[in-house]
Formats: sequence, C-alpha cells, structure tokens
Amino acid sequence: MKFCVDEYCNIELVRYLRLGGHDVLYIGQYKPGTLDNEILFKAFNEKRILITEDRDFGELVYRLKKPAYGIVFLRFEVHERHLKWPRLNQLIDRYEGRLKGHFVVVDNEKFRFRPLKAY
Repeated sequence: MKFCVDEYCNIELVRYLRLGGHDVLYIGQYKPGTLDNEILFKAFNEKRILITEDRDFGELVYRLKKPAYGIVFLRFEVHERHLKWPRLNQLIDRYEGRLKGHFVVVDNEKFRFRPLKAY
C-alpha cells in the first residue's frame, strides 16, 4: 500500500510500515514543515493514505471540503503510545480495502470509519 505519514507521527511507524513492504512517503524526511494543505494535496495526487495525529485534517476535508484519498487519524493518549503500531497494523490487516475513501479514527479500542465526500 501507499502511505503518506505526517511528520508529527513517530518515525517508528514509518519503519514498521516500510518493513511490511509498504511504499511510505514520510513528510519528516521529504519536506519538514510542509503545510497541512500541501500534505493533503500531495497524498491525494499520489493516491496515498495519509496517516496523521493532527486533527486539523478532519477540518480540511469536512468543513473546507478538500479532497483526500484516505486518512487514518491516530488518536492515542501519551501513556498509550506503545499501542499505535499494533493498532495500525490491525487496521491494515483487517481493513486494507476500506481505507481508500474514508477518514478512519484509530484508538486503543475501535476503528471508526467515516466516508470522505471527495476522493
């Protein structure tokens, strides 16, 4: 799968994804400081699922109606950081085909899928 990982996500997630054979564009390596609009546009144009911990992307796609290919929002408390990779891995294993066209919220208990209007 093709992913774009926001620079505020842990580099360990990027390593695990790459070890799993995924094509990963990590903003922290590609172009640190890139604005959210630019990240969303790049991910959309390259047909990449955006992985982020920044809730501003929800506002961009729902309130401002910016197009997105797919977004995975990781929502974990600081003391739950160790759960990010296992939960992301579960999401990909179980729902890889549903990531496109959805805004998916991932936390320590569930996955919530919300359709994107423009993808």
